Amino acid sequence: MEFKDYYKVMGVERSATPDEIKKAHRKLARKYHPDVSKEKNAEARFKEIAEAYEVLRDPEKRAAYDQLGADYQAGQDFRPPPGWNPGRASGGGAGGHFGGAEGFDHSDFFDAIFRGMGGGPQGRGGFDDLRGRGFDMPGQDQHAKIQIDITDSYSGATRKLQLRMPVESEAGVAMQDRTIEFVIPKGIRAGQHIRLAGQGAPGMGQGGAGDLYLDVEFLPHALYRAEGHDVYMTLPVAPWEAALGAEVEAPTPTGEVELKIPPGSASGRKLRLKGRGLPGKTPGDFYFVLQVVLPAADSDAARKAYEDMASAFKAFRPRAGLQHPGGKA
Repeated sequence: MEFKDYYKVMGVERSATPDEIKKAHRKLARKYHPDVSKEKNAEARFKEIAEAYEVLRDPEKRAAYDQLGADYQAGQDFRPPPGWNPGRASGGGAGGHFGGAEGFDHSDFFDAIFRGMGGGPQGRGGFDDLRGRGFDMPGQDQHAKIQIDITDSYSGATRKLQLRMPVESEAGVAMQDRTIEFVIPKGIRAGQHIRLAGQGAPGMGQGGAGDLYLDVEFLPHALYRAEGHDVYMTLPVAPWEAALGAEVEAPTPTGEVELKIPPGSASGRKLRLKGRGLPGKTPGDFYFVLQVVLPAADSDAARKAYEDMASAFKAFRPRAGLQHPGGKA
């Protein structure tokens, strides 16, 4: 059977809150109600929306759906995992539909996952029924994006993160807010992840919890940007520093450095500090990218200085490389 993406049906993200799901259902139910809608296939869409809402509004059903379907996309072939046999739930045999929301029958996909779960004529079922039959299933791994400062990668850090995740209790599985403390290791790069063992979705029966993977992104920084292990910084220099050479102080994530500007430098020139990029077994390099900055001609003295410069460099043609045949630069 095909996997149904109930979040896509409802037009919400997987992280949607109960209020967001409820609001989306109200909007879609009004749009596709068969008694008033002029949309094509309104009745089929209305049934689909009702089924999706029945799952996503119920914390236990939503947790089960998230756990079984984390690695599936809409339309993919879906089969419940071995041991997931809801046809053995108390009071029910295999096959057939049971009444759904608004009096509609559920889809085969819904029946395959939720037959026997609370609310249907098959009995209480759900996670408790599966536990009673000795059903064991490990929890799904989960992912969350985190944004860290690039300087955290240089020194390492400890941070806290609040996530809304399924949590198992005596009453079943429900969505709860959890605060997780984790360590940012030195040398972590954007695109890598931090694995927190056992912090993912809870398992069933004797099945252990899955892992939580924190996918790392760097926050925009006022000075530094990373490309893999290497770190770059745009360094403003005065025209005379670029032309004549100079020694200047410049910041890096690990402290100030004395930097030599070679004579005859131009904007875009890169000056490398070997091994001063992101730390690691093979550390990256740190690059200063020079940017020649002109002082403003906002006084008589400043304008006179530029006029003198123009007289001194009459032969200079800054656009010589742009000259076209028959034209002038």
